[in-house]
Amino acid sequence: MRRFFQGRKSGEDAETRAQQYLEQQGLRTLQRNYLCRAGEIDIIMQHRDTLVFVEVRYRKQSRFGSAAESITTTKQKKIIRAANHYLNREKRHDTPCRFDVVTLTGAQVEQIEWISDAFQLELV
Repeated sequence: MRRFFQGRKSGEDAETRAQQYLEQQGLRTLQRNYLCRAGEIDIIMQHRDTLVFVEVRYRKQSRFGSAAESITTTKQKKIIRAANHYLNREKRHDTPCRFDVVTLTGAQVEQIEWISDAFQLELV
């Protein structure tokens, strides 16, 4: 049980670091940890006139694959469904959107990578 809480804590820390990094790049945070039946979005941000759905991935090491590689097509579809839910709930159907990924790697997070417009699946 202790390992679960440690993992959750490091995930929250990674999201906080990613949020701070993106805010330094000029994005504005609208919401964190948006949760619905369709899935979860780590961070929802505004970048100029674009709504940005951010997936954050953290890996201490890349021995079993990089953080970016862990975002499968199935995970992308869940993020898209959650984004659709958010857009419908907030009545923001005409807002331009994109899906970004922020990866953090290293025990002390030595590397942060921001992949803007990381994947594209049709919003419905």
